[in-house]
Amino acid sequence: MTLFKAVPFVLSVAFLGVAFSSNAKADAWDKRTTITFSGPVEIPGVHLKGYGVLPAGTYVFKVLDSGSDRHIVQISSKDEKTVYATILAIPNLRLKATDRTVMTFRERPAGQPEALRAWFYPGKEWGEEFVYPRARAIVLAKESNTPVLSTTANINPETATTIKTPQEPAVVQLQQAPVAATQPSGEEVVIAQAVTAPPVEVAQNTPPPALPATGSSLPLMALFGMLALAGALTIGLVQKRAL
Repeated sequence: MTLFKAVPFVLSVAFLGVAFSSNAKADAWDKRTTITFSGPVEIPGVHLKGYGVLPAGTYVFKVLDSGSDRHIVQISSKDEKTVYATILAIPNLRLKATDRTVMTFRERPAGQPEALRAWFYPGKEWGEEFVYPRARAIVLAKESNTPVLSTTANINPETATTIKTPQEPAVVQLQQAPVAATQPSGEEVVIAQAVTAPPVEVAQNTPPPALPATGSSLPLMALFGMLALAGALTIGLVQKRAL
C-alpha cells in the first residue's frame, strides 16, 4: 500500500470509529423512548393526581432504576418537564425481540381506555411488565381473564412525581414493595406464574446509571486517528528510503 493509498484508509477507520461509538451510545441504559398514543391509556399508580388515564398524546418513557428483578419506570411529558408517573415494573420475557418499540395492553370492555401492560425496548428480549395496585389489578385480571402483577404498596402520588434519583425514599419503597400475580379469581400467586424473569447473568449485566458527561469522546477518537496517520506516514517514508 503506497503512502497516498494508506492515508485515506487510516482516516476512514478513524471516522468509522466515531460512528460506531455513537451507535453504541444509542442503546441507552435508561431506554428513553418517545411514545405517541392515539387514544387514552390507563397506567398503573403511582401517578400525578388526575392522570390515572393518560390522554391521547406524546410521552417519554424511561427507566429510572434497574435492579436485578424489578425496575422503576417514569412517564413524562414530551418535553420531560412534567413527570406523570413513577411506577414499578418486573422484567418479563417475550417470544422474539424486534427492532422497534412494542407496547402491549390488556383487553378492556368496549368504551374503556386500554390498560398498559408492558413496554419492550428495541432489540431486547426482556421488557417491562407493569405492576398495578392490588384493587385495580383484581378488576383488570377479571376483565382480561389473565394474571396481573399487583402490589399493596401505597406511595404518595405527589411525592412520586417529583422523583429525580433512584435514591429517593419513594423509589426505595417501590423496590422493596411486595409483588404478586393476581389471578382472575382474585387469588394471589407468585409472580413466576405470570412473568419469566431474566437469568441472573443477564440481570447482573444491566449497566448502572451513567454519570454526567464531562467531555466528548471525539477528542480521544481524533487522537487515535492522528496516531494512526503518523504511523502510516512513517511507514511510507521508510518504504520510500528503501527504494
